[in-house]
Amino acid sequence: MKKLLRLSLVLVLPVLMVSSCKQSERSSTTGWKYNDSEWGGFEKLNYEGQQTGPNLVPIEGGTFMMGLTEEDVTFDWDNVPRRVTVSSFYMDETEVSNIDYKEYLFWTKKTFKSYPAVWREALPDTLVWREELSFNEPFIETYFRHPSYDNYPVVGVSWLQATNYSKWRTDRVNEMILIERGILNPSPDQVDSDNFNTNTYLSGQYQGNVRKNLKDLGTGGERAVRYEDGIVLPEYRLPTEAEWEYAALALVGNQASTKDELITDRRIYPWNGSTARYQKRNKHQGEMLANFKRGRGDYMGVAGKLNDKAHIPSDVRSFLPNDFGLYNMAGNVNEWTADVYRPMTSTTLRDSENHDLNPYRGGNYLELDLDEDGSPAEKDSLGRLKYHSIDSEEIKDRENFKTSNAKNYKDGDDEFVKYEYGMHTLINDKSRVIKGGSWADRLYWLSPGARRFKDEDKADRTIGFRCAMTRVGGPEGNEDTAGNKFNEKKSKVKRRYK
Repeated sequence: MKKLLRLSLVLVLPVLMVSSCKQSERSSTTGWKYNDSEWGGFEKLNYEGQQTGPNLVPIEGGTFMMGLTEEDVTFDWDNVPRRVTVSSFYMDETEVSNIDYKEYLFWTKKTFKSYPAVWREALPDTLVWREELSFNEPFIETYFRHPSYDNYPVVGVSWLQATNYSKWRTDRVNEMILIERGILNPSPDQVDSDNFNTNTYLSGQYQGNVRKNLKDLGTGGERAVRYEDGIVLPEYRLPTEAEWEYAALALVGNQASTKDELITDRRIYPWNGSTARYQKRNKHQGEMLANFKRGRGDYMGVAGKLNDKAHIPSDVRSFLPNDFGLYNMAGNVNEWTADVYRPMTSTTLRDSENHDLNPYRGGNYLELDLDEDGSPAEKDSLGRLKYHSIDSEEIKDRENFKTSNAKNYKDGDDEFVKYEYGMHTLINDKSRVIKGGSWADRLYWLSPGARRFKDEDKADRTIGFRCAMTRVGGPEGNEDTAGNKFNEKKSKVKRRYK
């Protein structure tokens, strides 16, 4: 009996070993093996999901009532409430600070040695502090340059400068990702066109200091990272107006439970209630929830009991975060959004024309310059790929869009008003939406639904910005990556405004 048992074990063990070997995944439609060089080397990634970039907070999207929640005291009727849906995205936890922007200037000056104008054009306008009947001259020298203000929001930066900063940040973050994955070695001495740019790297026009490329299953050799590998992040950019407003309201804090869709209360500000003071009975009761101008000549209260403790912008992590974990989504500084300003956007379009998924005005569609072989044309002197505006011939057969520049698309000016800049209005194609209110604004402007505008090439001491990033994949987060889901991240945020 014992001999028979030993024999059966000998016979069974090889079968178990064979069955336990990992089988190559096959195509469900052709039966060919994935990730096997003997079967052609077609790769199917076990993608773990989008990682959260530096300083970003995941914002789970959803539907909300976009528009004014306060009385329209200015009678502009420029943000009539309408229901829209915003896709999930990422938003900077804080406004971009002086130290963040100084890092950008340092890199720009160090890298573009042959093009000093690039650095000069990126400099913030510190003269925004000057005013004829105020002694603000010290801020011209100190606010941006002195280390005391390193963690204060950068101001004096135009929409165009903020957009350029966002592009630069994209490249630095993606370069660091490739360094941390052991693909590239650090290259701190990049000069002029030989600098890391995400698009030029993906197009094969930048090699860098390679440490170890990825294995190429198709050829048996190695290759650089491709976009299809899902390693590099989407671009940092300015948030759309809808994204900004949705993130500021943070109505997730008023959801009755995670088991239903009931939002218990609407919000006027990024917190509950109709005042800007902390209402809950604890050590914070009566304290200010934001940095704003309380009344004429009252920027911070009286000595010995300052209310918001800030006569100008305050630290980017001042006050309590909202229910998405975002700081200063009301007050401190107004913030640039991506949208072109038009007051009639939501009122002139019919329901069938009013896009209620990710609404946005300002699309200027570009196409990549290609050479005769259909490859990206050679990069420019700053190491960037070249693009051109789409002409009418390229889109004449399109059904989903008919214009390459949507800034003025059905904005109502043909029927209601002419935007004759300097004659009847200050609105033009350079007008960009600003949101949030500032240290120099009254409480009314702190409502996320309130909106104003500023020309994209102008700057102000009350305007800063923060970046956003598109979420790729499912709206709830990375289902296969522990600890990186939207709902898990959200549950860790302390909802302090209730």
